[in-house]
Amino acid sequence: MRLIQDINKLRNSEIKVVIESRLREFSSFETKNDKEWFSELCFCLLTANSKASTAINIQNELGHKGFLNKNLEEIRETIKRNKHRFHNNKGSYIVDARNYKSIKKIIVSLNNPREWLVKNIKGLGYKEASHFLRNVGYFDYSILDRHIINLMADNGRIEKPKKINKKGYLEIEKEFRKIADEVKMSLGELDLYMWYLKTGKILK
Repeated sequence: MRLIQDINKLRNSEIKVVIESRLREFSSFETKNDKEWFSELCFCLLTANSKASTAINIQNELGHKGFLNKNLEEIRETIKRNKHRFHNNKGSYIVDARNYKSIKKIIVSLNNPREWLVKNIKGLGYKEASHFLRNVGYFDYSILDRHIINLMADNGRIEKPKKINKKGYLEIEKEFRKIADEVKMSLGELDLYMWYLKTGKILK
């Protein structure tokens, strides 16, 4: 109950304006091209087990031109210079993802884009695939990072898991969807409110 009250309190604050602006940014990807979608895919590859703020810095530095054209060593050096974790693996994942440069064309043709992403994009799990889809305007997936999971556990909505496999992720997502139904929000919108409750920040 406390969680619902906190979300509704935020919804009636100035934070709502910031969150609605961010959601419009995500929705605008409907008119953006494959290059911009690929840049967002690379950003989400960088967020796995790392800080989103650092991934944003790398994305701003490289842009879609860098993600698409720089060689593996240049990408690894950029990641390392930004003090980001796992620069070798992350660099390799980004270069491998170039096999799917037409990512927008692929995603919009699919009935279950998250499953396709997890299966085909090396380095993407359910959390990162959901993150990417939310950031390009698909609001029906939950981004279950440690902040969201901890907040749900703190409020008695779930038991905090030690590790999360596919089955566990989908089970927690069911509970996340119940919260979304209670506050009448999409999963993508609820994520921003809950992430702010836990971190005091709104990133992407």
